[in-house]
Amino acid sequence: MNIEKFKGVFPPVPTIVDDKGHLDEAGMATLLDHVITSGANGILVLGSGGEFCHMSHETRLAVAEFCVDYVDGRVPVLLGIAAPGTAETIGYGQHAAAVGADAVLVVNPYYAQLNSDYLYHHYRTIAESIPLPVFLYNFPALTGQDIGLEVIARLARDVPNIIGIKDTIDNISHTREVINLVHGFRPDFIIFSGYDEYMLDTLILGGHGGIPATFNFAPEVTGGIYDAFIKKDYERAFSLQRRLAKLSPLYALETPFFGVIKEAVKASGVDISTEVIAPARKLSPEKTHLVKEILHGTR
Repeated sequence: MNIEKFKGVFPPVPTIVDDKGHLDEAGMATLLDHVITSGANGILVLGSGGEFCHMSHETRLAVAEFCVDYVDGRVPVLLGIAAPGTAETIGYGQHAAAVGADAVLVVNPYYAQLNSDYLYHHYRTIAESIPLPVFLYNFPALTGQDIGLEVIARLARDVPNIIGIKDTIDNISHTREVINLVHGFRPDFIIFSGYDEYMLDTLILGGHGGIPATFNFAPEVTGGIYDAFIKKDYERAFSLQRRLAKLSPLYALETPFFGVIKEAVKASGVDISTEVIAPARKLSPEKTHLVKEILHGTR
């Protein structure tokens, strides 16, 4: 298994939809071309920012099929297959394999709190049921619980096709603990930063990249940080990190942030629809103005 292709910056692309919440294929194609030509090492489709949680089953399948087909091997496609139940997650995983995704991303089940043994068997069953590399996705702020260091380590040790993790915890110490624990026996286990501003820290600690939404509208910043780090141009990395710090307040403008990212993409010059899927609503004119002010202040 070639895991080298999963290192770098994999922006989580928003799903572009029309005013009825249906996939806008032309807009989606425009965004995919934009992130690929901007130098993304890969892309994440149907991540948290991709609004999978508000989609119908049919729309999720349509988005997965369109994006993998349109990317057409230009970069690796990481496909989110999250669902609360094991069987449903496996179904999405098997569909991901059938349409040609390169790997899948699996957030831990949400709503019901699960003990560590249940979590372990959920992930192990999924990984053993689909012929693709699997990334764990740890996002306790949204799922209600941390996967847990013990479970992460057990899965990394026991399940060969679980090859990495997206660690989305607002504390770099947690990612450090994952790296220290897992790399002790599996040094090739991929560690992605879930929070944009922790990507540089993650790289310094021995991680492999990030999944930053800011790349969609400021690829020169988060893409530049990764490039500078790889080239050991640390002064440039530090300078770009300071620019990223000025972009980070965007995430706090609205909950969820789906409309914020789309308005930022459009304000950066990419012609896309900024519609979102209910129950989320389009960003207000006042907050759209704030998006533009924040973007203008970082140029």
